[in-house]
Amino acid sequence: MTDTTTIKKIPFTKMQGAGNDYIYVNTLLYSVPDPEATAIKWSDRHFGIGSDGLVLIGAPKSKENDFSMRIFNADGSEAMMCGNASRCIGKYVYERGLFKGDTVRLETLSGVKVLKLHIEDGHVKSVTVDMGEPAFEVPAQFTGTKPAGTDGTFVSMGNPHYVNFVDDIKEIDVAGLGKQLEFSPSFPERCNIEFAQITAHPASSAATSIRTRVWERGSGITWACGTGACATAVAAAKTGRAGRRSDIVMDGGTLHIEWGDDNHVRMTGPAEFVFDGEKEC
Repeated sequence: MTDTTTIKKIPFTKMQGAGNDYIYVNTLLYSVPDPEATAIKWSDRHFGIGSDGLVLIGAPKSKENDFSMRIFNADGSEAMMCGNASRCIGKYVYERGLFKGDTVRLETLSGVKVLKLHIEDGHVKSVTVDMGEPAFEVPAQFTGTKPAGTDGTFVSMGNPHYVNFVDDIKEIDVAGLGKQLEFSPSFPERCNIEFAQITAHPASSAATSIRTRVWERGSGITWACGTGACATAVAAAKTGRAGRRSDIVMDGGTLHIEWGDDNHVRMTGPAEFVFDGEKEC
């Protein structure tokens, strides 16, 4: 007997910010019953859509805010925050007619993020995200002991990062060492890992250029990581390697980071649509 069961297909939009690509679903209109499993299935670059993860755009819990964001990595684990994804949401809600104005308040698992949309001719050209204040205290998910053979800097941007400055980033086995550090006993709940090289350090107040590669917790090597870029800029300033402004050059593009006098870190970068489609869960 022929199975006539209708397979539910969900509309999605693929977007990328500096090459950090996610699949976005507007859950104001469409529900994703099992986002963990869906993230794994859809993110597969051979048998799925292909992405660094799944992002759900939803209604906020507070009337003071505009939207909410949930992020599921390619391995199905839920992330607390993603700067590139938040910029993409800013472009999505404005250009898809869900929001009017140039300032979006977005609820995330690491707090409310304020997105400033830079609009030209009806299109969002770039987005500045107030990423909040960095934290340096060793959080509960760390043992407090640095992995053997490393001298990195802990920075929390609402999610954990371990920034390692190196002399020549081309010599670093990002996949091998990144995975090893992510699952180090020092990080019982795992960690995002950055490898960074200062490539231009101007004598003036101009931004320092820092070449950075990222191993993201739950996703592996990604072309960019917004919170990782912020963590790298903050770690460079904190250790005297840079001033309060840095251009973080990642595999997929450059993000501009400023650590302001108010202790807030602000990130500016691009957001782009890739394509729309429908996919069964």
